[in-house]
Amino acid sequence: MTKILLTGITGQVGQELPKTLTNLGEVVGVSRQEFDLSQSEQIKQKIAEIKPNIIVNAGAYTAVDKAEEDSKLAIAINADAPKAIAIAANDIGATVVHISTDYVFNGKNHTPYLETDTTDPLGVYGNSKLQGEIGIRENCDRHIILRTAWVYGARGHGNFVKTMIRLGESREELKVVADQIGSPTWSYDIADAITNLLNKSQEDSTINGVYHFTNSGVASWYDLAVATFTEAKQLGFPLKIKQVFPITTADYPTPAQRPAYSVLSKNKYTEAMGIYPPHWRKSLKKMLEEYRKSINKD
Repeated sequence: MTKILLTGITGQVGQELPKTLTNLGEVVGVSRQEFDLSQSEQIKQKIAEIKPNIIVNAGAYTAVDKAEEDSKLAIAINADAPKAIAIAANDIGATVVHISTDYVFNGKNHTPYLETDTTDPLGVYGNSKLQGEIGIRENCDRHIILRTAWVYGARGHGNFVKTMIRLGESREELKVVADQIGSPTWSYDIADAITNLLNKSQEDSTINGVYHFTNSGVASWYDLAVATFTEAKQLGFPLKIKQVFPITTADYPTPAQRPAYSVLSKNKYTEAMGIYPPHWRKSLKKMLEEYRKSINKD
C-alpha cells in the first residue's frame, strides 16, 4: 500500500488533506513535535525510518510580518526543511509535494502570473519560500510544487475570513485594504487539487514541476470582507458590522511589503487535470457553512 507522509497536520491545508488523500493510500500525519521542520537532520532520519512513497509538505512558517525579524527560523522551516525533505525523498525514490506561495512574485504584473514568470520576492517570507522551491527542484527528481494564495479555511489557525467574522461580531465599522488584488482560496480546494495532481501523476509521469492553483475569480481584501459579511449574515452569524470602508495599502502599513497583484494563472493545472477551480465566492460560502456548523457544535 502507498504510504503518504504528511507534515503540517495542524495547519489549514494540513487538516483537510487526510480527507482527500485517504483514497491514495495510508496517510501518516506527523506533528511539529514528531517532525520538527526547523531541524533538518531530524527530518532526514524520520523519512529514512518511515520510508514513505509520497511526502506532502503542508508545514510552513507563515507569519509574513514576523518573518522580517525572525528570519532565521523562517529560513530554517521554509527553505532548509524542504531541501532536507527533497534529499531524503530522492534517496528512497519518493515523490515530494510542496505548497508554495504567490509571495515569490513582486506583484507588479497586471496579468495572471504563469509558472514560468520571473520570481522576485519582496520580503523574508517570500524569499524563504522561493529558496524552499529551489531546494526541492534541485534535489528531488519527482516533485510537485503547488503555488497558491490568500488561503482561508474553517480549520487551523487564524485567517482573514475568520478574523473578519470575529471583528464583525464586535464592531459596527471596519477599514479594509482595497488595492491589493488576488484570488481567495479555500484550504479544502487546495487539498483536493493536490490529491488530483498526485492521482494523475501515478499514471502520467509528465505531471511534475510547478503548478499554480487558486480558486477562480479575483477580489481585493475589501471585496472579500464584504462578501464574507454578506454570506455570514445569511447563515445567521451574530454580526454587528454595518459598514466596511475601503482603504489603501499606504493607510495600513505593515512590517512586510505585500504584492499588490497576486493573481496566479490556473491554465497549466486546468489543462493537465481537465478541471477548472471553483469560483472563490462559491467556496467561501461552503467554508462559512462548515465554520458555522463547527461553532454550533462547540
